[in-house]
Amino acid sequence: MPTPVTAKKPQVAIMNAVHDLPVLVARDKGFFRDEGLDIEFVTTPGMAQVTTSHSVKFDSVFDRPLDSVYNDGGIDQYRMCEWGIMKRAVEADSSGLRRRKIVALGASMSSFAIAVAGDSRIYEPEMLKDKEIAVTPNNGSHFTTLKLMEGFLAQEHIKTTAAGSMPKRIEALKQGKVAAVSLMEPWISVAQKMGLRILIESHSTRSEAAGDDIDGKTLAAMFRAQARAVKVLEKDPTPYIHYFIRETGGLLEPHEFQAWRLLHAAPQPYTRERYDDTYNWTVKWNMVVPGATYESIVDNRAWQ
Repeated sequence: MPTPVTAKKPQVAIMNAVHDLPVLVARDKGFFRDEGLDIEFVTTPGMAQVTTSHSVKFDSVFDRPLDSVYNDGGIDQYRMCEWGIMKRAVEADSSGLRRRKIVALGASMSSFAIAVAGDSRIYEPEMLKDKEIAVTPNNGSHFTTLKLMEGFLAQEHIKTTAAGSMPKRIEALKQGKVAAVSLMEPWISVAQKMGLRILIESHSTRSEAAGDDIDGKTLAAMFRAQARAVKVLEKDPTPYIHYFIRETGGLLEPHEFQAWRLLHAAPQPYTRERYDDTYNWTVKWNMVVPGATYESIVDNRAWQ
């Protein structure tokens, strides 16, 4: 077994399976241990769990459970949608909060979908002009919804709102409180089981964030473990579907989960070109403060 590469026990967040499945598989298969890593896995609430009780506000991202735990030193490394990590890395730095940097393009690229009621008279994205789509503000469902919709509508006609967790926003849709909802797995599969109609969907990449106290060798070992997990998932994700089923609280049976929507690849360096494209797009939507640089937000120490 390799010699441990760090004296400090890394604290790694586990939230939603759609973000974290390669981490869960690497943990279950002992791939982190094979790399000489002794990791503490910290579970934080996520908007995919049926039991989630917390709500989120549009602006106060640093008050959310995962962000609060990170700011207090309870976790050292986590992953989230690419744009959400960008916002947090930029604004934590500018707000004097605990620093975090983008250290990799993440392994999970599973789908987000915009769904409408089964009897809705909205049949194409253009028909959502000036109509509210329920999202998790400043998280993957929000950013991906904007990315999807801007191909069909002018920016000023794309409207998003908050309606709570994935199950709560499905209920809001059923009650006619919103025109559409943005969902990720397993809630896309749940929505289809309930008779909701998928209007449009796309894969969405995650980024990996870490604090300054995790060294490059440790991060590299963590990403190698995830890369091994990706190969396992590419062969057959079925043994790990239970993580998604559990998040639905019994609303979905294993055979009803649409595993074909899962997409994973080994973590990769976060390039300057990727940063420029993502950061400039996020600034365009007024979702992050301007003025950040690649050097201040990205750290490729795992790849050096």
